[in-house]
Amino acid sequence: MLNLIEEQNLFSQGCKLVGGIDEAGRGPLAGPVVAACVVWPSDFDAEKLLYTELKLLRDSKKTNEKLREQLFQAVQAEATEIGVGICDHLTIDRANIFQATFLAMKKSLSALKNKPDFILIDGKFGIPNTSYPQKAIIKGDSKIFSIISASIIAKTTRDRLMLKFHEQYPEYGFDQHKGYGTKLHLAMLKKYGPCPIHRKSFGPVKNLLK
Repeated sequence: MLNLIEEQNLFSQGCKLVGGIDEAGRGPLAGPVVAACVVWPSDFDAEKLLYTELKLLRDSKKTNEKLREQLFQAVQAEATEIGVGICDHLTIDRANIFQATFLAMKKSLSALKNKPDFILIDGKFGIPNTSYPQKAIIKGDSKIFSIISASIIAKTTRDRLMLKFHEQYPEYGFDQHKGYGTKLHLAMLKKYGPCPIHRKSFGPVKNLLK
């Protein structure tokens, strides 16, 4: 059952604001990586997890588009603040996806006016070279409330961006696969070659450019 145990432990230690951070778009062959930081206050009413749409929160990868849009609105309505950071395909190719992901996370923190006292991050690694107290949690996007809320914001934001790219490059089917390496995407990539938003450092794209 969804709860705020990790966040409440931090609130009991004196934290007033806790931020959850997650990203979307590490794996695709095209488009940006997007990170979100969602900040929750110490007086957030945990009962809202039972009586509002927030009770439906779950890992963004386990929700459909319609539900993600609902949850996107619910998180926006209840969170203290949301910061989003985006690194495009050029940054990914230049710095590598690992470093670009950290940069997107830092950008999401920089976008905040209300700075969290502590941040919880999905994954094995914390954000390097930051002054924020932090904790990385493996599979945090499936069990930590603030991280799950960030995963919804990041995934929805990125999907919307990929729909805009679909309007520019409709032949690739970005509206269907959002840049991930599906059979359709690989077939269109082979047929038309890479477009300007493809990640040239990623294997399937790099091989076509040789």
